[in-house]
Amino acid sequence: METAGTPNETTRQPYALADYDLVVVGAGPAGIMAAREAAQAGLRTLLVESSSLPRRKSCGGMLNEYAQRFLEGVAPLPHGMVLDPAWVNFRYYDWDRKIKKPCSLRFANVDRAMFDEWLLGLLPESVDVWDKSTFVSCADEECGVDVQLRRDGREAHVHARWVIGADGARSAVRRSHPSWPQTQSYTTVQEYVEIEPGSVEPYFDCIYSRHIDPAYGYGYIVPKGDVAIVGSVFFPKTKGVTAMHEKALATWGQRYPLGAARRREGGSAIQVKDANDIIAGQGRVLMAGEAAGIMSPRSREGISFAPYSGKLAGQAVVRASREKTEAVVLYDKSLGPIRKNIARRLFFFPIMNSNWGKYLGGCMPTPLISKVTEWL
Repeated sequence: METAGTPNETTRQPYALADYDLVVVGAGPAGIMAAREAAQAGLRTLLVESSSLPRRKSCGGMLNEYAQRFLEGVAPLPHGMVLDPAWVNFRYYDWDRKIKKPCSLRFANVDRAMFDEWLLGLLPESVDVWDKSTFVSCADEECGVDVQLRRDGREAHVHARWVIGADGARSAVRRSHPSWPQTQSYTTVQEYVEIEPGSVEPYFDCIYSRHIDPAYGYGYIVPKGDVAIVGSVFFPKTKGVTAMHEKALATWGQRYPLGAARRREGGSAIQVKDANDIIAGQGRVLMAGEAAGIMSPRSREGISFAPYSGKLAGQAVVRASREKTEAVVLYDKSLGPIRKNIARRLFFFPIMNSNWGKYLGGCMPTPLISKVTEWL
């Protein structure tokens, strides 16, 4: 894996045009898996990331069983990356009525920064990696795509046969195609709070309260060694999220043994309203991960589906490079089961997300809640 260095600050000339078979935008789980798949098949691959690598992504760092099964076929998770407790189960928590409903849905509890760095290390040496480089636009050309990037203050044009946009919930690649369905994003704020190891029960607690604010989606708490991640999820376009998060943090501290806050970070999660928001791409531009609208409506996270969707996109490009067929058609077909899975969950999501749906959840027997949560 070759990471390009920083150019001389006194020169700001455009980069020379480079040629690749594939340019992948976004070095998260989806982008890395797409680049890995293509490079292993011998395609000249460039991976572009807007932040500095290794990056830090605001995330709860939990891998559901879907992601666990996929990653088992890639490489064993490093020992130090899995935190204490190693496993956490999902638990529905109606804060106002003090009702807790644990479910059998289980997550591997990982350090997200270490997870991303581990994935980066899985890339073949042949992959060129440009970090601190932003996607600007792309235009169809004969037999390929002209990709315009911004790197260290300079313009760079790259010619590629295909592009895979895997740049997350606020995808620049997706926004550059205004004819595609455009999505909004939930705002997330999460705090790393000191705890005594073992003092917080080994659950991914999803907390609902009707008294924080109408725009407050839900809170979540998950222990990770000597800290707990305490997060808040807000509906799109919500104002004053910091004050609401601090109110929630103070409220949760009444029942959880939370200590001093170490660090706060913000992020976003894509809002997918129906299956039409899930796009495979068009022409020679494919989309993967959250950028494609592939996420879990239940937890509003994309990490669980991202690696597999990235691999599927990479496989489609590899196959198209060898056959007289369109990569986007192959990829769209392979996304069928994922799209159907998410569409089923989205159908019930408005019910589960409503106040009366949350109230009903608190009344249902725990085994039934567990079964419904697994199915959704």
